[in-house]
Amino acid sequence: MLAPSSRPLSPHLTIWRWGPHMLVSILHRITGAGLAIVGGAVLLWWLWAAADGRESYEYFVGWATHWTGIVVGVGLTWAFLQHLASGIRHLVMDVGAGFELNTNKRWSTIVAIVPVLLTALFWAYILFGDQL
Repeated sequence: MLAPSSRPLSPHLTIWRWGPHMLVSILHRITGAGLAIVGGAVLLWWLWAAADGRESYEYFVGWATHWTGIVVGVGLTWAFLQHLASGIRHLVMDVGAGFELNTNKRWSTIVAIVPVLLTALFWAYILFGDQL
């Protein structure tokens, strides 16, 4: 039997104060998994419909232009832009920049907000571009 260690235990998550850097890190993992699973499924469905013929493709387009398809599209767009922005942030941190607490919090906040704004602009252009 092992003797009790005198080393301290790793702090539990409830000890840490939540900050934007923690949110962005968790969102990076979630969006990566979501893009792989949901994005991959939609991509495979689109490819299958395109290869299967006109009727299958029209069914896919009908679903994609329905409000549920638009919601999935908006979610995938946000996930892509969030994952991209977070990945760029991680790339900058990999070269050794941005570790100062205030800088890290500022860039994390920007990385959390900018994808939402870009998603809104992108879908406003797609849905209402002809009216602008």
